[in-house]
Amino acid sequence: MAILGCVLGIESSCDETAAAVLAPDGRILAERVLTQLADHAAFGGVVPEIAARAHLAALGPLVQDALREAGLGFADLAAIAATAGPGLIGGLLVGTGYAKGAALASGVKYLAVNHLEAHALTARLPGLAAAQPSFPYLLLLVSGGHCQCVAVEGVGKYRRLGTTLDDAVGEAFDKTAKLLGLPYPGGPALEAIARDGVARFELPRPMRGREGCDFSFSGLKTAVAQLVAGYGEGALPRQDAADIAASFQNAVADIMADRLGHALAMLPGATAVVIAGGVASNQAIRVRLADVAGAAGKILVAPPLRLCTDNAVMVAWAGIERLQAGHESLLSAPCRPRWPLEEI
Repeated sequence: MAILGCVLGIESSCDETAAAVLAPDGRILAERVLTQLADHAAFGGVVPEIAARAHLAALGPLVQDALREAGLGFADLAAIAATAGPGLIGGLLVGTGYAKGAALASGVKYLAVNHLEAHALTARLPGLAAAQPSFPYLLLLVSGGHCQCVAVEGVGKYRRLGTTLDDAVGEAFDKTAKLLGLPYPGGPALEAIARDGVARFELPRPMRGREGCDFSFSGLKTAVAQLVAGYGEGALPRQDAADIAASFQNAVADIMADRLGHALAMLPGATAVVIAGGVASNQAIRVRLADVAGAAGKILVAPPLRLCTDNAVMVAWAGIERLQAGHESLLSAPCRPRWPLEEI
């Protein structure tokens, strides 16, 4: 028997094609993620044209597979939610085009979801934390393209407290990993090798102690580049690479802990601290941020690892939150490659 009020979520903003079906109470009825890492590995980063073509080939079968597992058809859904931005325009067009067509053909609602809002609201997915965080809470959004502290005051109500002045933290991880000769994607590879290293190199902590909660990682990345250049040509000795990785990761954790402390002072009424985005999967950083949150009397809520990176569960849940708040999108709603949270 079909469950009334279910939402299909579609994610195609970068290099993961994903579909998920959620019941209105947040139960995950089906989830699918198809990564494109192998397609982009040879280029050391995501190639937009390759990504768009891969989404086009994979999305239809992936959605049908998810609906089959959930025991639903398009007409059984309350809505179809798709990431409409920010992201790569080719992938956004594929995902939203599919969602709009399916919604129109089946007579269900369409929801254009902001990818950042989906990350922001994931912490409210029932069963994720001991207690679902209530508004307002402090969001630390950390990924390859974003690094910002946000006051989450309600569905569609966001106030940015601070952001990066140059590189996003995930970008800094990837660039540092490349300097160390590590494979793509760099963040997980750097975290893995750092476990065997000793943080013996002195590296800068940009912005630490500064007023506010803005970030900067460019100087740290440059310091690593200069350190690596001192070894000359050829591959780094593995232990030295591990020690540099550990030193870099420790510096990032120090920076983020300091910035989070300042952000909490700016939002004393926060009910919790939520960390989201791909870098939220880094265990060393999670431990440091949990310590800072705990010292301020707050709990740290972090999604399970599979929901830190891009996925459709978060898109479907954001769709449910928006639907329950009375929001709906027109089929003419555009894709927005740049779509800041505060502009929702």
